[in-house]
Amino acid sequence: MQAAPAWQADDPLATTPSPSRPARQPGELPAAVAAALWRGDQLGSPVSAVSPSGFAALDAQLPGGGWPGHAVTEILSAQSGTLEWRLLGPLLRQVCAAGRSVVVVGPPRQPHLPGLRFEGVTERHLVWVQADTASERLWSAEQLVKANACGALIAWLPQARPEQVRRLQVLASSCEGPVFLCRPATAAHESSAAPLRLLARVGVDWELLVDVFKRKGPPLETTLHLPSVPGGLQAILTPRLHKPSTLLPRDPAPQTAPSPFSREAGHALVSAPAAGTRRHRLAH
Repeated sequence: MQAAPAWQADDPLATTPSPSRPARQPGELPAAVAAALWRGDQLGSPVSAVSPSGFAALDAQLPGGGWPGHAVTEILSAQSGTLEWRLLGPLLRQVCAAGRSVVVVGPPRQPHLPGLRFEGVTERHLVWVQADTASERLWSAEQLVKANACGALIAWLPQARPEQVRRLQVLASSCEGPVFLCRPATAAHESSAAPLRLLARVGVDWELLVDVFKRKGPPLETTLHLPSVPGGLQAILTPRLHKPSTLLPRDPAPQTAPSPFSREAGHALVSAPAAGTRRHRLAH
């Protein structure tokens, strides 16, 4: 038997077997790559911190299970100025409890402090920036996001253009607290760089109806029903008033023969004639 050469005996790589790598199945990605990969049919994982919304049904549909930080969230609603407080109330309570400030820019109505106290928001932690013009509201929101100066920012920007929303999204990447833009419901047909967009409206039974029509994940086809009784009413509502829908008539009213007055009313309910067009009645 021939002895090993001296140069081979002194080489540690020649005597130590190389560790074998675990075999991967065909099409299987490395663990590091698979962890950073997001598939479009899956709910995205958070890339930053998230804050619970206070609604379990909503958290189950949001990437990461809550309102995202370092990003812009759009809340679209036809009832601007009131519905946003009910939807964001549980989050604002957490922000104030942590000793951070809640900044609102350009709300269409003056914040009602007695009602906000029921939501856990006190005047000590609430900062109201009264900006009258669209440019002032946009400039104030940009400066607050740049400075990372608040625990949560709510800005009403009904006239924001897509490029302005994109700029805010870029700036929000360095802002720890959640940034909310409140816009009209008609903005749902416009493109937006915000990674999370919701359409909210008020339901009958003291609830909020929320449609998550843009998120990092598959589209949500169902409407979320979030129980939300305004602050101060929970203690005085009777059991029957907790479900106002049960008090509404379910059977349609019996049809009767039309009277001359109803015929005249039908003539009054017509669309305004436009130039070069014919008048149309409402369908009976």
